[in-house]
Amino acid sequence: MSEPPKIELFVKASVDGESVGNCPFSQRLFMILWLKGVNFTLTTVDMKRAPDVLKALAPGSQPPFLLYNDDVKTDINKIEEFLEEKLAPPQYRKLCCRYKEANCVGEDIFRSFSGYIKNPIPGLNDRLEKKFLSKLVKLNMYLETPLPHELDQKPNATEYLRPYLDGDTLTLADCNLLPKLHIIKVVCKKYRNFDIPRELKGLTNYLDNSYKQDEFSYTCPKDSEILFAYQSVAKYLNK
Repeated sequence: MSEPPKIELFVKASVDGESVGNCPFSQRLFMILWLKGVNFTLTTVDMKRAPDVLKALAPGSQPPFLLYNDDVKTDINKIEEFLEEKLAPPQYRKLCCRYKEANCVGEDIFRSFSGYIKNPIPGLNDRLEKKFLSKLVKLNMYLETPLPHELDQKPNATEYLRPYLDGDTLTLADCNLLPKLHIIKVVCKKYRNFDIPRELKGLTNYLDNSYKQDEFSYTCPKDSEILFAYQSVAKYLNK
């Protein structure tokens, strides 16, 4: 067995300068490393203090970035590809999806959410909410539509509720989407009193299953941290 790599993940710190801050990209990499089962060090970076570690290791960069042995990686997508290649079976779990659709489903939800939550005008709210809800419905339909291997296993089933995007285990696709869905859930409740409808069974089941996984639930920032990050951009509707 080869010598395990020395890995340090640098992520954005919270308001207190110590705990994990609101950053879906940081959480994405945190989840990947945890799911891989590799030993690594997590270092939070207080951006208000412009720490020397940034100047020394990744000048001009923002967290997250990765130190792999003595090699600094700053591009999130390339970090994901690098970790999947370097931390491979049989020693580490494979996390890539078997179905390419899993990688892009839900990719437009966050953009639609941003338009919805940043709008202060009551007259526009219904239209923006319907557009945002349509994106959630589309994701829900994907989660309720059987994948080829599920059809093979249960050809006569009338209802499919898949645990995760690509099947029965968390993958890179979940590491990308779940942190964004968590932000959406917290911010929409605060500023629009909007909850993801329980009628969307596929999506509800997906989130319920995901929150039971330590790799997701324990990497989420505190709700207060998310709301602090959004207080300058999210808008209450003007009466």
